[in-house]
Amino acid sequence: MDVPKEQITALLDNALFSSAQLLGSFLVSSSTVNAETSPHLKAENLHTYKQALEYYKIIPKQNSTTSRSSLSTSNRSSSPNSFNISAINENEVKFKIASCHFALSETKVALAEMEGIPSKARHLQMSLLMAKLYRNTKHNRGAVTCYRECLRQSPYVIEAIISLAELGASAKDIISLFPQTPNRSGRAQLDHCDSSRWLQRYVEAQCCIASNDYKGGLELFAELLQRFPNNTHILLEMAKIEAIIGKNDEAVMNFEKVLSVDPYVVTYMDEYAMLLKMKSDYSKLNKLVHDLLSIDPTRPEVFVALSVLCERKDERGALSYAEKSIKIDERHIPGYIMKGNLLLSLKRPEAAVMAFKGAQALRADLRSYQGLVHSYLAFSKVKEALHAAREAMKAMPQSAKALKLVGDVHASNSGGREKAKKFYESAVRLEPGYLGAALALAELHVIEGRNGDAVSLLERYLKDWADDSLHVKLAQVFAATNMLQDSLSHYQSALRINPQNEAANKGLERLEKQMKGVDPDAPEEEEENEVEDADADQEETELL
Repeated sequence: MDVPKEQITALLDNALFSSAQLLGSFLVSSSTVNAETSPHLKAENLHTYKQALEYYKIIPKQNSTTSRSSLSTSNRSSSPNSFNISAINENEVKFKIASCHFALSETKVALAEMEGIPSKARHLQMSLLMAKLYRNTKHNRGAVTCYRECLRQSPYVIEAIISLAELGASAKDIISLFPQTPNRSGRAQLDHCDSSRWLQRYVEAQCCIASNDYKGGLELFAELLQRFPNNTHILLEMAKIEAIIGKNDEAVMNFEKVLSVDPYVVTYMDEYAMLLKMKSDYSKLNKLVHDLLSIDPTRPEVFVALSVLCERKDERGALSYAEKSIKIDERHIPGYIMKGNLLLSLKRPEAAVMAFKGAQALRADLRSYQGLVHSYLAFSKVKEALHAAREAMKAMPQSAKALKLVGDVHASNSGGREKAKKFYESAVRLEPGYLGAALALAELHVIEGRNGDAVSLLERYLKDWADDSLHVKLAQVFAATNMLQDSLSHYQSALRINPQNEAANKGLERLEKQMKGVDPDAPEEEEENEVEDADADQEETELL
């Protein structure tokens, strides 16, 4: 069997509900289980997964008088000090007190309580809490030690695998921790070849993503998806990566596939909300936020999604929602990304820099680098912007988007345009389908008066891309060269793809004035304002 069911039960007994529900998703989506297992065993597997979901609070709990965690705590006897009743009670009490402090975000107090428990007396649940506390207080070495101890006890603690990858451990190092042969401690073994193989692939995938090798990570997750069709966890991981690297259509498709399998999913749904806004699909965005609020209004993803929904009409209100998401979970990266983008939009680039740095402190990815570069450029910190762009290029040497970032910095001043052109062209060669680099290169052509080069470049992309931003750029170039009819055609094409495209609507309005022979830059006649001014003058006279 790909996923030993008893390991899910063991994780539940240790109150490791997050890992239990992740492992459960592999159990119920395994292609070998679905093909070979009897209906009775399938029902048992689904029941086990349902238990994991309930304890993880993903689906509404049924009424029950006793929680599993309280039962497992009272029945646990795997501690090395199990013969000493007073020692067990004292350590368990300290652990419960620390858990309460942790739930209240009182990390330092919780850590002090946990450090009072001897390392040899810590069971699996204690080791995982210690790891989280060390990581939250930036004691990464201590966190790594505790996460490694978790995997020595059970290779199926998925949380520990993900965290070790994010903390820089190699796949080889993580896999070496998995216990291979039976021992007397009752620890979980990888005695199934099938389990060993897919779990190793999973570790490799997470390590690829943590090191910004998005392409390698996607390939490994796609391989796992063949073995575990419709696995919501894998689909979510793939969708998140695709959203980060700009494969928006693929990301949306995977998010929608997840929701068709499990409509109660909250994880990464704020990423999905951002994509829906980019596509101007406000009806789906509104429904998504409504659903998330009804599932669990306490999750940080819900407040980021609310922020996305509010952004169009109330940027300051959206900012407060983004800040609320960070207050709920200080490690929630999309909250920092959303906050940074909103501050940049509100012309507060210095504050935006701090938000993007907050995201980078947790895990540097493409979006935090992009945010930093654009924020620095917004208040003319070109040197800092170039440093951030080069850091992105070092972290992601095979990324066309990192190359474009360096080009953006050089393009910000007239003396660097030739360098910018080289970086944009390199990005297009490295990833021919990357529309962002093509649009930036076309803009550079226009600035330097090479409108024909811009048109020929963009028209090559029209064969393969039905993208509103591509049509808008072409419309702008044609309008600048006084080819108004061609410009009109492309603005209309853009609005057919996305009726909410603000640049297309404004450009069309401007173009219609040009076609009527009216100067689009001429100030509007303000007869109403003149009347209001006259009224104001009269009021002032009366007051005097």
